[in-house]
Amino acid sequence: MDNEKTKLSIKKWAEDDRPREKLLQKGKLSLSDSELIAILIASGSKNETAVELAKRILSSTSNNLNQLGKLSVNQLCKFKGIGPAKAITIVAALELGRRRRLEEALEQKKISSSLSVFEIMQPIIGELAHEEFWILYLNNSNKVIEQFQISKGGITGTLVDVRITLRKALELGAVSLVLVHNHPSGTLTASEADKQLTRKLKVAAESLDIKVLDHLIVTEKSYLSFADEGIL
Repeated sequence: MDNEKTKLSIKKWAEDDRPREKLLQKGKLSLSDSELIAILIASGSKNETAVELAKRILSSTSNNLNQLGKLSVNQLCKFKGIGPAKAITIVAALELGRRRRLEEALEQKKISSSLSVFEIMQPIIGELAHEEFWILYLNNSNKVIEQFQISKGGITGTLVDVRITLRKALELGAVSLVLVHNHPSGTLTASEADKQLTRKLKVAAESLDIKVLDHLIVTEKSYLSFADEGIL
């Protein structure tokens, strides 16, 4: 008999192997990524279970949930067995996960190292397809008073107004700043323009007794710290 016709539906699986039942009995940590996505998909087809469909979708992104989160509804609908409703469910679930990461990062407001800056800013700008430049304004305890998007540009760069940056610092009573921008290309190399802008902001800020503590270039998975590299 054809192998596809003999496949069991999820309803006929042993309870321990069904994603929903497995979650109830063993907890959410017991489920694989594909099983969690299968719960979102809810159903497969006569030739493919929801888990198998989820595995196929994940495989297309090298089993990387961050990459999966970048797929649009239209891109997900290209998978046989995924219609608009299922695609929207997947997109919504992954967006909630991203926002949860952001909220968790924002609760850790004290800047103690370049890594703490990365943990705050990566969920905001790390996966963008365009460049953005942000300023973290800090008090004398190195706690973030406010994080502010100073500019938004294209794939290759942004423009930063020094006057707006420092006027905002004075309004907030900030004593120090951390500069952060992303590189959509994924490269972690400081350009000469990046270095010149950092020097310009540092000199202007010092005239107002405000310190520039660091400048981070952020990508999806990593970062470069001007302070750590000794180029601040």
